[in-house]
Amino acid sequence: MTQLALVIDLNVCVGCSACVTSCKEWNTSGSAGPMVDERPYGENPTGTFFNRVQTYEMGTFPNSETMHFPKSCLHCEDPACVPVCPTGASYKRKEDGIVLVDYDKCIGCKYCSWACPYGVREFDEQQKVMKKCTLCVDRIYDMSMPETDRKPSCVKACPTSARLFGDIHDPESAVSVAIREEGGYALMPEWGTHPSNHYLPRRKTKMKIHADELERADNPLKLDQQLPKPDKDQSTMDDVSAW
Repeated sequence: MTQLALVIDLNVCVGCSACVTSCKEWNTSGSAGPMVDERPYGENPTGTFFNRVQTYEMGTFPNSETMHFPKSCLHCEDPACVPVCPTGASYKRKEDGIVLVDYDKCIGCKYCSWACPYGVREFDEQQKVMKKCTLCVDRIYDMSMPETDRKPSCVKACPTSARLFGDIHDPESAVSVAIREEGGYALMPEWGTHPSNHYLPRRKTKMKIHADELERADNPLKLDQQLPKPDKDQSTMDDVSAW
């Protein structure tokens, strides 16, 4: 059974939010749209987003660091949002494991939002329905697009290739190899929902730099020292020139 999912490498995510903006752009004009903003220029701005990047500061200054944590629907293999839906609007596809919402059936009761332990359900204030990441289902199956473009928009937009997409049930897929070789993990496994999306952990790389390596090879001071200089008692251009 196929289970499509995202694998996000926290070690190379720079928090640029390209995934957020590309997701918003594609899905607003796609089958999931519109994704409206509420009070975008006022107090407490909010809106409908399928993907958000949360930034955390870790440690204590001066030994502190910043971590960027993208989060969207994890397309759980046993999603808690599906059985609580009273109308069957939330469902999981058998053919690829993607969790979707049927807007025609959704009554906006927010039960799925309360049941989701990851807080990734979005309530559209204008349409009064729940919305969420679709893994760009209208894009990945569009045969009119080149094969290289049949990926979620967030994957295509990431400038550091921090996002991978594929079938985690295929042991030879790029996502399965990354999870296996890079120590990928699921978010909050204690909830028993078996999230399909995985994260690759941050890895600290120790660097040994010698003092002379901190100086530029083309240091202008070094070049200046190699140029001929007049004697101390010899007149210079400053002495004979009138400015």
